[in-house]
Amino acid sequence: MTIAMIRPATRDDVRAIVALLAEDDIGGAIDTGAAADLPLYEAQFDRIAASTTEFLFVAEVDGRVVGTFEIVIARSLPYRAATRCILEAVQVHPSMRGQRIGEAMVLRAMEEGRARGADVMTLTSNVKREAAHRFYERLGFERSHVGFKRAL
Repeated sequence: MTIAMIRPATRDDVRAIVALLAEDDIGGAIDTGAAADLPLYEAQFDRIAASTTEFLFVAEVDGRVVGTFEIVIARSLPYRAATRCILEAVQVHPSMRGQRIGEAMVLRAMEEGRARGADVMTLTSNVKREAAHRFYERLGFERSHVGFKRAL
């Protein structure tokens, strides 16, 4: 098992995070890491960093960013006025998968959500990610909803 340090992301991590997203064989086609797009990612990072409800993290091994995830704290009336911790963009570099880095990241996300008053954690996962679904189920998540998305 590789021990990863999980920490809040900094602006200096943006290139590495985008590179991880671009490595994604299912969703990475839109995140190419092109230099011309870097200002878009940096501006979005700045908005996330300024938020009181959004938190971006990285997992680091030997000084190299090998994983990332984001949590969003959302208040709602359903589920007995629950505060939700939405887990987003969980990525581990392909060469580092199977070393429990993803598990450590999800456990940290759960800890961060609890610390911010969340009652439940939700996430969505592409229907093609069968291994990821087994991973989340192993960590105690249940398949409970069908997700939809649409460009705006």
